[in-house]
Amino acid sequence: MALVLNNVNGRLQQRRGYVSRDLAGIMVIIAVAAIGYFAFPDNLALLTRMITIALLVLSLDLVTGYCGVATLGHAALFGSGAYAAGILSAHYGINDPLLMLLAGIAGGVASGLLSGAIILRAHGLPQLVLSIALIHLFHEFANKASSWTGGSDGLSGIAPDPVLGFFEFDLYGRTAFFFGMTLLLVVFVLLRLLVRSPFGMLCRAIKQDPLRVRAMGGSPKGALIRMYAISGAVAGVGGALNAISTQVVGFDSLSFTQSAEALVMLVLGGTGSLFGALSGTIIFMLFEDYVSAANPFHWLTMVGALLIAVVLFAPKGLYGTAANFIDRRREQRS
Repeated sequence: MALVLNNVNGRLQQRRGYVSRDLAGIMVIIAVAAIGYFAFPDNLALLTRMITIALLVLSLDLVTGYCGVATLGHAALFGSGAYAAGILSAHYGINDPLLMLLAGIAGGVASGLLSGAIILRAHGLPQLVLSIALIHLFHEFANKASSWTGGSDGLSGIAPDPVLGFFEFDLYGRTAFFFGMTLLLVVFVLLRLLVRSPFGMLCRAIKQDPLRVRAMGGSPKGALIRMYAISGAVAGVGGALNAISTQVVGFDSLSFTQSAEALVMLVLGGTGSLFGALSGTIIFMLFEDYVSAANPFHWLTMVGALLIAVVLFAPKGLYGTAANFIDRRREQRS
């Protein structure tokens, strides 16, 4: 009886620890957003762009960081969400932001299921090659379907209505910023619950040892495809937000460069951690914006030097390395 009570108390304390960490993390996200809002009042478009890319990197972390799936074509999910939301507005005149958001989620889920079904048929390097082939196929499909996507000129004519009928999308980008922050917080909380759920633990086990999971009666491929669909939904939210905030969708939303940069941001912050995905996105985009403005001719060299330094001296990413250091200090004190 005492052993059972100790186990229950241990689980309760663990859950309280998780809740306290999550609340602290949410407060940090809100604080960073507030600092950004007051520090860059004339550049809210950049902050909103960071939110859209952060959603893409979070979605990539689900399949790469938590499931171990190698991919360089994840922007296909992001771009599908952007085009789905944009087409709904530009061609059908449905301009409600929430309906556009649902269209983006649907587009992301559909492309996620398609991508997952193809990419998961291979492993390792062939898997990476398949993901690259997919992103180019999505790009070419958008190019050929120019009557719907606008082709190389981009999809314009997107005119979102005010959010909930009250908050109009102004030229200063305030509504887009707060709308994006609300979406980011909701998605972040849901993903924190997901990665700690039995399904999330199953995906981590598949990353570690898929053969053992299969021997225990689990279905690694089925679980990974479900995670790909969830990842597509998150990327679709980011794509829809991008279409709503910029009111135009171009090929860059599903380009190989976008996929590669998302992976770089994830590695920079730390894979297998939602906080790592967010911190990597913020650091990379702020650093890129600053050095490109300070030195337009050699900024790529500085970005490359930063990435080399992180890979060599912080292989778990900036956030992952810092978190491990703090955990070791706590263990030493206890």
